[in-house]
Amino acid sequence: MYRIDLNCDMGEGFGPFRIGEDHELMKHITSANIACGFHGGDASTIRSSVKLALKYNVAIGAHPGLPDMAGFGRRKMDISAQEAYEMTVYQLGAVMAFAQSEGGRVAHVKPHGALYNMAAVDPKIANAIAEAIYKVDGTMLLYGLSGSELIRVGERIGLKTMNEVFADRSYEDDGTLTSRDIEGALITDSSVAAAQVVSMVKTGTVHSRLGGLLQLKADTVCVHGDSPGALNHIIELKKTLHESGIRIVKAGE
Repeated sequence: MYRIDLNCDMGEGFGPFRIGEDHELMKHITSANIACGFHGGDASTIRSSVKLALKYNVAIGAHPGLPDMAGFGRRKMDISAQEAYEMTVYQLGAVMAFAQSEGGRVAHVKPHGALYNMAAVDPKIANAIAEAIYKVDGTMLLYGLSGSELIRVGERIGLKTMNEVFADRSYEDDGTLTSRDIEGALITDSSVAAAQVVSMVKTGTVHSRLGGLLQLKADTVCVHGDSPGALNHIIELKKTLHESGIRIVKAGE
């Protein structure tokens, strides 16, 4: 039977500012990637996100990003491998402490934004992130772009990895995500997004923005919580997956 984990980036507001419909989204997903305070999130938001995930039996994940709140962690920064390692360890500690204090645990780690894209192609950054996760808790799952350098390095280090695909993003011919600066990078039609996911799960393929056919593995699918219409995306996606005979299951189950 076909199966897929459904994850969403969450807890990315801070203070009085809220991004996305986390309370509604959490009811429909199996894994939550919780911002750790660098690109979004703060102590109160992390705690409330952890509690919400536990309420709905959603796997808790840490979502470490670059220290760029103004740019939402989506602007590339010139960082060293050591800095990537240290900022990953630091951010994991924040979410792990809140999870433990509320009676839960962090099940997975997924880098955010520019850090995610950098790790997808840069072996040194990928190795630093994977090493940080392994040394903190080698039982945590590593979420990375399907077939990317981060997945390859994570497997080599000894982590269990989850090849991630995207419902609401388009792909380039090299398998990377289309830059958000390019028209067509974001998929806004929920039916198109759902059809893309079904293709990736059942055939292991997806068409790139320019029409090429890419081969990939789909273990988990992401819908960005801050995307316009994210809730509609997820509701339509769940419906389409069910009709297509694809089970939505929590990673590792």
